Amino acid sequence: NLSQEKVSEKVRSFLSEDHFHQVATINPEFVLEAQKNEEFRSVLNSCDLNVADGFGIKLAFWRFAEKLKVRVAGIDLMEEILGIAEKNNLKIFLVASSRGLSSWEETASAIKNKYPGLAIEGINLNYFDSNEIQNCKNYDIIFANLGAPHQEKFLNSLRSAENSKIRLAMGVGGSFDYLTGKTRRAPIFMRKSGLEWLWRLFQQPRRIKRILNAVIVFPIKIIVEKKNG
Repeated sequence: NLSQEKVSEKVRSFLSEDHFHQVATINPEFVLEAQKNEEFRSVLNSCDLNVADGFGIKLAFWRFAEKLKVRVAGIDLMEEILGIAEKNNLKIFLVASSRGLSSWEETASAIKNKYPGLAIEGINLNYFDSNEIQNCKNYDIIFANLGAPHQEKFLNSLRSAENSKIRLAMGVGGSFDYLTGKTRRAPIFMRKSGLEWLWRLFQQPRRIKRILNAVIVFPIKIIVEKKNG
C-alpha cells in the first residue's frame, strides 16, 4: 500500500538496476483467480511490486478499515515507465497477443508518436516457447498484454533467463488497445466513482462474465471474508 511517489520511486529504482524485476497491476479478477490458481498466486507473491488497479481493491481496503493510498491504472504506470525509458535510452520489447486487437507493430507506432526517442521491438505471440526468451531478453523493459494470468506467468518465466538484460517486466492487459485508440478509456468521473466497469460493458459486452466477477462476486467475497482469511 504505497503512495504514488513511492510507486514512482520504486519503478525508477528498478530501472536503474541491472537485474530482473516484475510488476503486476492487481484488480479483483486477479485476486479471484489467485485464490484458485496456486501457480498464479505464487507468481504474484514473487513480484517485486504489486499495485492496486481496480476500484474493487479500494473497497476491500475500506472493508477492513484501511485506506488505499493510491490506485495505479496499468496504462498510467506504463506511460510513466515509457517516459523514464525515453530519457534514459532504455530499449522496449512488446509482447502482444496474436488474438488481441492491437499488434505489437501498431502499438509501437502509437508509442513512438508520443515518445519518438524510444527503441522498440516486439512479437505477436499466441503461445510461449523457449525461442521467445531469445527474442526479448536483450531488452531493458518488457510489456505483455496476453491477459491474466498468462502474461504474469510468461513474464515470470523470464526471471531465470540466462544472460538476460531485462530490468522490468510488466503485464499491461488492455493498455496496448488504449494506446492504439482501438479501445477508449472511461471518462475520469467514471474511473473515480468506480463505474468504469459499466463503460467497459458498453464497449465490450463479451466481457460480461469477467465484469460480473469484479462487481458482484468480488464484493460479496470481501463482505463475508475474515481479515486473516
